[in-house]
Amino acid sequence: MSTENSSSPSRTPVNYFGLNIPFLDHLGVVPEFAEGGKSRISVQLKPEYENSFQVAHGGLIMTLLDFAMAAAARSSMNHASGAITVDMTISFLRPSVGKIVVEGTTLKSGKTINYCEAVVLNDAGEVTAKSSGTFILRR
Repeated sequence: MSTENSSSPSRTPVNYFGLNIPFLDHLGVVPEFAEGGKSRISVQLKPEYENSFQVAHGGLIMTLLDFAMAAAARSSMNHASGAITVDMTISFLRPSVGKIVVEGTTLKSGKTINYCEAVVLNDAGEVTAKSSGTFILRR
């Protein structure tokens, strides 16, 4: 088993909309955009990210939804620091396989609280999971 991961010191870490997030880098998450209260990220499903049914593990999906919503919240306020998840609800609608695309949206930005939602899409454009969450922008 190889001990090298995607965030080894020999390469530059991925820029996640202004942040260094080693866990997402390790997973191979691709940051596509975060602007105007919307975000989009993707990852190619690997066998080590699957559950016993050979589909994306729920923990992976939750991680992606969480980050997509936080990135959307940050982009709505042009906020350079991170976002803290206060609350998050997820519904798993169908299995996620292949390339996983996640789109986040800010529903309402306030002075301290941001309400967001995100969806996971499969290659056919079907929603495989959805989430809503509440975030505080780090000061």
